[in-house]
Amino acid sequence: MPEPVPDALAGTSVVVTRARAQASGLVQRLAALGAVVVELPVIAIEDPVDGGAALDAAAGRLVVGAYEWVVVTSANAVTRLVDALGGRVVPPATRWAAVGTSTARSLEEKGIVPDLVPHVAVSDALVEAFPAATPKDAAPGRGIDRGVALFVRAERVRDVVGNGLAAKGWQVDEAVAYRTAAGVVDQDAVMAARSADAIAFTSSSTVERTVDLLGHAGIPAVVASIGPITSDAVRSAGLEVTVEAVEHTLDGLVAAMAAALADHPRRATPGTGEAPTST
Repeated sequence: MPEPVPDALAGTSVVVTRARAQASGLVQRLAALGAVVVELPVIAIEDPVDGGAALDAAAGRLVVGAYEWVVVTSANAVTRLVDALGGRVVPPATRWAAVGTSTARSLEEKGIVPDLVPHVAVSDALVEAFPAATPKDAAPGRGIDRGVALFVRAERVRDVVGNGLAAKGWQVDEAVAYRTAAGVVDQDAVMAARSADAIAFTSSSTVERTVDLLGHAGIPAVVASIGPITSDAVRSAGLEVTVEAVEHTLDGLVAAMAAALADHPRRATPGTGEAPTST
């Protein structure tokens, strides 16, 4: 999908449902194309129920070579794990797998070059691309424990990664790094969202909460999804997906939204009750 032209979203209003701490990248991309952005942080990212104890313990094992692979499926997992490491060095023989280019970029920003990034940013593709475990007596350990993988994850995830790697012979150590909770949303934002032109969903965890807040009738006409798992959640909530990003990144989502909105009727401008005028 080609990059959107400047002002491709001028005269449109778009709802961003990401947690407030994560929304800036998407908000900036949309605003740069002329959109009026309605921030509706329906979720918040919080510590896991154990306060991070399991992640701290896993980080301690990681630095002494307990894992052949580290698997991360979100930027939140990357940030939490690196924080838990606290500057400690991971053995260079340890390999890293990221679920997609956005998560891979988060690793790179922390100075970690991922060894495996599937072409499709879904857990199923990561498992498919992941190598089978090598028997410990078939290859030297190079200072790390062979056949053991660390999966750093959210509190609630599909069982794809853990079960999939286990089926390939891996011993999987799962460490919960964070959980999602309901975000605090003011009523002005709710009202603005109900009159917006489009809404962007970047994770399945935002969908149900958004429907609870806006009601089905209050969901904007154009529903944009970052990828197939999120799209499944949208449909499960009784909504239609207008457009799904070809590339499952923020840039891909913005490009898909710009294309979908190009010829779509505009709703009222948030806060005015009036349809935007064109020149």
